[in-house]
Amino acid sequence: MSDTEEFPLVQFMRDGFDPVGELARIRAEHPVFPMDIPGGQTVYLVTRWEDVRGVLSDHERFSNDFAGVIGLGSNQEDPGGLGFRDPPEHTRLRKYLTPEFTMHRLRRLEPRIEAMVAEHLDRIEAKGGPVDLVEEFALPIPSLVVCELLGVPYEERAGFVKISKDRFDFTAGPEASLQAINEAMAYLTDLVARERQNPGDGLLGQLLREHGDELDDRTLASMADGLLTGGHDTSTSMLALGTLWLLRNPEQAAKVREVDGYINDVVEELLRYMTVVQVAFPRFARDDMELHGHKIKKGEMVLCSLTGANRDPALGEAMDEVRPGRQTAGSHMAFGHGIHRCIGAPLAQMEMRIAFPALLRRFPELRVAGEVPFRELAIVYGVKELPVAW
Repeated sequence: MSDTEEFPLVQFMRDGFDPVGELARIRAEHPVFPMDIPGGQTVYLVTRWEDVRGVLSDHERFSNDFAGVIGLGSNQEDPGGLGFRDPPEHTRLRKYLTPEFTMHRLRRLEPRIEAMVAEHLDRIEAKGGPVDLVEEFALPIPSLVVCELLGVPYEERAGFVKISKDRFDFTAGPEASLQAINEAMAYLTDLVARERQNPGDGLLGQLLREHGDELDDRTLASMADGLLTGGHDTSTSMLALGTLWLLRNPEQAAKVREVDGYINDVVEELLRYMTVVQVAFPRFARDDMELHGHKIKKGEMVLCSLTGANRDPALGEAMDEVRPGRQTAGSHMAFGHGIHRCIGAPLAQMEMRIAFPALLRRFPELRVAGEVPFRELAIVYGVKELPVAW
């Protein structure tokens, strides 16, 4: 392998649950791997756990300000969300959300999540198999959880779930996805305006009661959209992939059904093993620097492979295997690392701890009932569908 190759897709490729072999070879031989991309630019791929952790925690040398780096004009939309913000703006916005994502606050959602899961299991049981578990279970539950979190009115949730689904459905082409994103932002901006007049019990109402004078409607809608983006497709993928792995490992599925608390270890290990978000938000060099002997110029992009980091042998033994209970819960990077670590991580973990045991207990004979197509190239990895029967 030469020092620089045109290989810009390896970080988005999988072989079933596993990263492709090329990623492991890059991690072993090239701590920093330059990749030529269209336009004549070079992107630097970082794959080792220690290096990924170092880049993601170093906001002094690396910037997340995508809009600022590429020079979006005042009339162009920036990507929005906390993931594309630097301190002090990132610090200011995140402090509003942090209290809402403590386990103390999130416990109020637990009964509603349990009810949503039970309702969808009832529908699946009434429909009879086979069903596509993505369409009937893994896809709608995260959307409804976000609805519950934000305070979307009950009568508007079906429409919101459809918008959420359409924005992540790339089969209809990028224009359809972009239209759904615009529809989501338009809806959320309108919802914020209504909440400002009559704050509800959800996160939006809470933020407006406590910080309404500090947050304009557009900023708050963008924050809500970031929560939707970060919490929908990722949780959908984890619910589907995690279920598939459990069905392929019936002894583990039996322990999840029968042993109270065992699901906690399974969830943490599946998060590491699956690493559905394959790369972190791009980082940009604030100044000329050197990284493992490579001279990186100011403004050049560094991509951190979370998949590569979470399978790094430096993290522990047999990282290509699922071993519930291994001591990586505090060190895996399924949710990123540093000041940009996913703020919704506790909510995602709660969803999985509730959904997996409920599904397996309701359908103890659940089995895969057909071919499972995986996404071929994806920032968020997953399956296109998961046919099951019982």
